[in-house]
Amino acid sequence: MNFQHAVRSVLFNYVTFSGRARRAEYWFWALFCVLANLALGILDGAIFGRNMMQHMDGSGPLSAVFTLLTLLPSIAVGVRRLHDIDRTGWWLLIVFLPLIGWILLLVWACTRGTIGPNRFGPDPVTEPQTA
Repeated sequence: MNFQHAVRSVLFNYVTFSGRARRAEYWFWALFCVLANLALGILDGAIFGRNMMQHMDGSGPLSAVFTLLTLLPSIAVGVRRLHDIDRTGWWLLIVFLPLIGWILLLVWACTRGTIGPNRFGPDPVTEPQTA
């Protein structure tokens, strides 16, 4: 799965919380969001005349709109990523535990998915992709 295919897959399944997402899909989506927010932060600084570094946190209007538009797809791909390692999507709420939650989610996001089908669906690595 390449960068373009992964982003297209997440956008195509933007509110699909069932199924599984492979690591490449999840991490290419994360890279896309970081790069887009960086570009929009620069654009926010250029258009609105404030210091570029003030907008890198997504507080500029363009970055804020992008963040709102990608919130549901980001949550959905996170849930599907957890499904790939045979965990329920509710584990995504562990992010609200300071530090430990972030570390645990990072480890799980880097973990190889369950080989073969699990209770959330077929293996996305061996099954053909639809998007």
